Amino acid sequence: MPRLPLNPVRLDLESLSGLYRSGAALPADVAGEVLARIAARGDDHVWITLRPAADLLGDAAELASRWPDPGTRPPLYGVPFAVKDNVDVAGLPTTAACPAYSYVPERGAPLVERLLAAGALLVGKTNLDQFATGLSGTRSPYGACESPLVPGLISGGSSSGSAVAVAADLVSFAVGTDTAGSGRVPAALTGTVGVKPSRGLVSTLGMVPACASLDCPSVFARSAADGLAVLSAIAAFEPTDPWSRVLPVPGPVPTRASPLRIGVPHEPEFFGDTAAETAFARAVDRLGGLGHRIVPVDLGPFLAAGRLLYEGPWLAERLAAVGDFVTRNPGETHPVTLKVLSGGGALSAVDAFEGLYRLRALDAETREAWASMDVLAVPTVPTTFTVAEMLESPIERNAILGHYTTFTNLLDLAGISVPAGTTTAGRPHGVTFLGPAGSDGLLAGLGATFHALTGGPALPVPDPGSAATSASASTVHAPKAGPAAVHASKAEAEARTVLAVVGAHRSGQPLHGRLLSLGATGLGVALTAPLYRLYALEGGEMPLPGLVRSTSGGVAVEVELYELPPSALGILLTQTVSPLGLGTIELADGRAVHGFLCEPYATEKAPDISRHGSWPDYLLSRSRS
Repeated sequence: MPRLPLNPVRLDLESLSGLYRSGAALPADVAGEVLARIAARGDDHVWITLRPAADLLGDAAELASRWPDPGTRPPLYGVPFAVKDNVDVAGLPTTAACPAYSYVPERGAPLVERLLAAGALLVGKTNLDQFATGLSGTRSPYGACESPLVPGLISGGSSSGSAVAVAADLVSFAVGTDTAGSGRVPAALTGTVGVKPSRGLVSTLGMVPACASLDCPSVFARSAADGLAVLSAIAAFEPTDPWSRVLPVPGPVPTRASPLRIGVPHEPEFFGDTAAETAFARAVDRLGGLGHRIVPVDLGPFLAAGRLLYEGPWLAERLAAVGDFVTRNPGETHPVTLKVLSGGGALSAVDAFEGLYRLRALDAETREAWASMDVLAVPTVPTTFTVAEMLESPIERNAILGHYTTFTNLLDLAGISVPAGTTTAGRPHGVTFLGPAGSDGLLAGLGATFHALTGGPALPVPDPGSAATSASASTVHAPKAGPAAVHASKAEAEARTVLAVVGAHRSGQPLHGRLLSLGATGLGVALTAPLYRLYALEGGEMPLPGLVRSTSGGVAVEVELYELPPSALGILLTQTVSPLGLGTIELADGRAVHGFLCEPYATEKAPDISRHGSWPDYLLSRSRS
C-alpha cells in the first residue's frame, strides 16, 4: 500500500496510531519526518543531545519487525519523544545544562525505561534552565528557546526545550520536571498541555534533583488525553525510591467531567497585565458555562506557602542537590543560577524546622478553602515576558512567573496546565487546574473538556469512520480515507493554506466534523484585527455567526485557525450557502488568511453580538438567559 505523505500530519498519539494500524506509515517514516523537521528549524536551542539519525532509524525499524501485528503492539508504539536533560538516559550524557557537570549513566531513569518498553522512540535530550533552577528558559549555556507562538517571547522554564519540542511538532510528547512550576509555566507560554503529577506517582530515580522532597517528573503533550496516556505508562511505585508512594494510576481521560465546585482566586493578581486579566475572566465564564459552580477563594495561605520555596529553607535543599559541584566550579555555573543557589548557604537547621512548621500551619489554613471546592483554577502565569525583558530582571520576573505555581508541590497538589487561547495583546494564556494528591485523572478530564472550548481537542472523540486512518482526539488529524477525503500530494501538502473559522466549524460545533473530514489540522485560537463586527444570524436550521468587516467601530473577534490542503477550500466553497462565503480575514498579528465572512445585507435585522468577542461566548450567554 502506498504510504501517505507525512508533512500534513501532526504527531498526536491518535493520528499516529491510525497511520500505523492502516499501514499508511511505518515508525521509520515518522522518525525520518521528525529528523527533517528538526533539521529545518536549525539551531533553535531546543536540543542538548540529539541521538544519531542511524540509531533512531534503527530503533524504528526494529519496532516494525518486532511487532508486525497491530493487535500486539505496546501503547506508545512508534511515538517519538524527548527527555529533559536532567533525566538519565542510558548511554547519553546528562548535563543538567552545565557541560562541566556532564556524566554518562549506564542505566536510564525508570520512567525512561518504561517509555521505551511501551514502544516510544527517543529522539534526544532537551535544553533547560541550568540545574532546573528557573522558570524563564533563559538560564542555559546552550541558549534560550523562544516560544514558537510569538517571536521573542520566552518559552518558560526550566523545561524549556521539552515544551518547545512539542509545541513545534518535533515530537509527540516530552518529559520535563516540575519543582516550582517547570512543567506548567512552559506549557502556558508554548500553547501545550503540561501534566504535573501527584508527588511520588512517578519515580524521580535517575533525575538530577532540584529539591528532592518536592521534585516531580512532568509531561508535555498537545492534549490532556495524550498527556494522561503517557502518565499512565510511567506511573508506578518504585520500592527503592524513597520519595515514591502508592497512588491511583489514572486511566484514559474521561470524556465528560461531572459538575464540580471550582475555586478561583477572589482577587487575582496579574501585575498590571489587563489583557491576561480579561483572558482569565473569560476562562472562568467558560467554566461556569460548562455547568461547574465557581467559588471565589482566598489564595493568601497558598501564596504564602509558595514564597517559602525561594525565601525559606527549600533554597538550602537546592544547594544540597548540587552545592558541592557549584562550590568547586563557580565559573561553570550560570551567573543567575549561582546567585540564586548562593542564598541557601546561610540557612541553618533551625531555619529548616521553622520553615517546616510554617508550611504545616499554612497547609492547615488551606483546608477551609478545600472544604468549599473540588478543584482550584488559577492562571498558569499572571503575565508574559520577552527574552530581552527577562534578561533585564531575571530574578524578579522569575518570581512573577511562579506566582501561581510555586505553592503546588509544597502543598502536595496535582495539576494540569491547558491552553486558554490568546489574550487581546496577542500573548498565549493558560489555565492550571489543581487538586489534592491522587486527583490526576479528575484534573485531566476537566482540562480536556475546557481545552475543547479554546481550540483544543473536541470530546468525545469523533468516530473515525474508516480503518485506514483515525480522526484525532486532539487538534491534529490524519487525512481521512474515503471519496470525500483530501489526500494531498507532496506538492499540495507544502502549499497548505490557513483558514479562520468563526462559529459552526469550530471544535465542539455542528460542522466541525465536516472540517476534519477534509484533512484539517488545528493551529489553535487567534484574534482578528479590530476591524470586524459579529452578528447572530437566526432563522435557519441552526443559529450561525456572521462576521462582517466594518468601516468604523470594529472589534477583535476570536477565531480558530486550521491548516488545509488548497483543494479543500474548493469543497468548502461549494458547501457554503449565502449569505456566508469565503473571503480574506485580517488577523491581529498582521497575517491575512482565508475565512468565513457574511454579506452585510443579512445583518440588517440580526443582533450585534460583538461585545461577546467570540461565538462560543455568545452561545454561553444565551444559554444562561
